[in-house]
Amino acid sequence: MLYDVSSSYFEGTTCPLAKRGHNRDKKKGKLQIIYGLLCNVDGCPIAIEVFEGNTGDPSTLAAQIDKVRRRFGISHIIIVGDRGMITDARIREDIKPIEGLDWISALRGPAIKKLIKNKCFEPSLFDEVDMAEVSSPDYPGERLIVCHNPILAEKRRRTRDSLLASTEKALAGVVKAIHRTRKPLHGADEIGVSVGKIINKYKVGKHFKVTITDDNLQYERKPESISSEAVLDGFYIVRTSVSEKTLSTEQTVTAYKDLSYVEQAFRSIKTVDLKIRPIHHHLADRVRSHVFLCMLAYYVEWHMRQRLAPILFDDDETGLYPVT
Repeated sequence: MLYDVSSSYFEGTTCPLAKRGHNRDKKKGKLQIIYGLLCNVDGCPIAIEVFEGNTGDPSTLAAQIDKVRRRFGISHIIIVGDRGMITDARIREDIKPIEGLDWISALRGPAIKKLIKNKCFEPSLFDEVDMAEVSSPDYPGERLIVCHNPILAEKRRRTRDSLLASTEKALAGVVKAIHRTRKPLHGADEIGVSVGKIINKYKVGKHFKVTITDDNLQYERKPESISSEAVLDGFYIVRTSVSEKTLSTEQTVTAYKDLSYVEQAFRSIKTVDLKIRPIHHHLADRVRSHVFLCMLAYYVEWHMRQRLAPILFDDDETGLYPVT
């Protein structure tokens, strides 16, 4: 069972489901709704549920587990979710207490750094292989599958280099504003505000040492920080409770990558084909019905694509990159 959530911003202010939250559409000041989509292993949608717009992604998981077990009557489930969805807290509180429930997810960057620091695996090993299972006392009874994608590694390196260069260019503009003759930028507070906007925009402030005074700004890269992050380029670690007897190493990684099917469904529902917005309803039940009808429309589209695949030239591969 593949599961992920998305959101859509909302027109109006009277719907009880519409709340302020993390807006994936980058529409500041808009209320929104959250909806979670369940798909089978082939990406066919099987259920959708609407939540209030300020609902955290992980907190939607328990309702999906209950739905599948009670409404669909399935005794053994493997739920696949990204690392932001299946968190340690959700594993501990919602998944482990339930018999017959397994999961597949991935580790976050700090956890991967810790495994490297504890020498659970050597990055150099992946010069020759692209996948290997490791173990760690921090994850008893779980399988950890380390994967390396050189194409993804190069992409992330280029992205980081571009962001670092853009940050330096913008900071240089602040220095120029400080030393200009007419109306110079003055005061540590004002300079700090300008620097903060740049840091928030490019998100690589941790890689710079910045010194601000009332009449000057100095900055330089932190090579150690950049190198520490670069070690992780192209690496992701799939974490699972599923036994090797049930799913092999390759099958487990493929199941995690199959989350891209849910992302494809969201793209279709939100933007490409069906366009869930605008939402004109304001009663909660009508909003839920609107979202449900969009899922049914995608269900029809999914089956049409399966039947018409020979003439649509659809790509059967799930993609080179892991789900983030």
